[in-house]
Amino acid sequence: MDESLLNESDSLTKEHYRILYMSWAGWVFDFYDLMLFTFLLIPIGRELHLSNVTLSYVLGASLAATAIGGIIFGVLSDKFGRKSVLQWTILTYSIGTFLSGLAPNLETLLVFRIITGLGVGGEWATGQTFIGETFPPKRRARYAAFMQTGAPIGIIFASVVGGLLEHLIGWRGSFFVSVLPALLVVFVRKHLPESDVWSAHKRIVDGGQLSQETLQVEKSAKFKLLFSKEHRSMFLRALLLAIFLMSAYWFTYSWLPGYLHQQRHFTMTKSALWMIVVQSGGFLGYISFGFTADFIGRRPAFTIYSFMWAVGLLMTTLFWNAVIAYPAVILAFMFLVGFGTGVFSGFGPLCAELFPTGIRNTAMGSAFNIARGIQFFTPVAIAVVAEGYGLAGGISLASLFAVLTGLWIWSFPETKGKKISVLTVE
Repeated sequence: MDESLLNESDSLTKEHYRILYMSWAGWVFDFYDLMLFTFLLIPIGRELHLSNVTLSYVLGASLAATAIGGIIFGVLSDKFGRKSVLQWTILTYSIGTFLSGLAPNLETLLVFRIITGLGVGGEWATGQTFIGETFPPKRRARYAAFMQTGAPIGIIFASVVGGLLEHLIGWRGSFFVSVLPALLVVFVRKHLPESDVWSAHKRIVDGGQLSQETLQVEKSAKFKLLFSKEHRSMFLRALLLAIFLMSAYWFTYSWLPGYLHQQRHFTMTKSALWMIVVQSGGFLGYISFGFTADFIGRRPAFTIYSFMWAVGLLMTTLFWNAVIAYPAVILAFMFLVGFGTGVFSGFGPLCAELFPTGIRNTAMGSAFNIARGIQFFTPVAIAVVAEGYGLAGGISLASLFAVLTGLWIWSFPETKGKKISVLTVE
């Protein structure tokens, strides 16, 4: 049965490119919808009379909701397929973002951002699982990295809408135009094939081709299986890696536009333009990480990019005054921050290669989004630390987590070139 799988192809087909494009597009607007809120914090707070700490709780709640969404949609994807769940997640986060523009007060805004978070939580793992199951092993990391470039592209879109257009259309209008990604569902439904690994796996399970013991395991609760003797250690290691990654990311980005505006006295437009520089670095970092990981391996690539991230971040926060006299230098370090975050490109392929088909999306979505859900505390912690040490002090903590990411990856086996088959990873 494995001979006809897409991941056994010697060359890429139209199906591969459709899967890549739609997974990438879903992730672009997933991340756009999540990050748009960080660019609108100031005008929302001004109109609804909300403090920075209160707004941090709203942002934190949406991050916490991603944990729930990641688990729910991960289980649904392993049960109903990658294609169906990709549509459901896009609709969920698009509706939540549109409703955010209608929020008259804190309570409704909180509810609508939670809805957005639920959809956001399911999107990434579904797309990464899709690519992991269908692309050949020798190219898996680089194409998973191409999908990951949706994150900086999404942030650039958020910078344009939230930083450059908001003063023309208002923060509510910025949310309203963000319902357009829901149109992606039409293209997913018409043009995207289902993962053949998942389909073949489902046929085997439903067709009674397994022993009773194996069948019982395959049909048991997916999330519960993550804590079975066979998978518990690997899942907890993956979860801790995701926590380090997510902590580094959200300590960096949740208040970065506000940091440039409030502490460094940038205009909102200049802040948005500098964020575009950061995300330009991110785009190149995400792409290059895939080639690097396919060439030298997952573990050394993780370490190199994580350490670059930490250096760039320290120079743009704690050592800002030492280099700000040279604008080109500080911009170069901002670029390096974005480039280092390319390490995120490695998490999807790593998880795809570590877990079997029956729980792959559940494992990936749960680890990634539980870690993101824990970030409920991150924007609040930064806002609290900022009261005594400035936003630079709070954001600089991200460098610690970036270093931990680069070290913890060595607790994993090297998975470069591993084959993904219907029931197991070989």
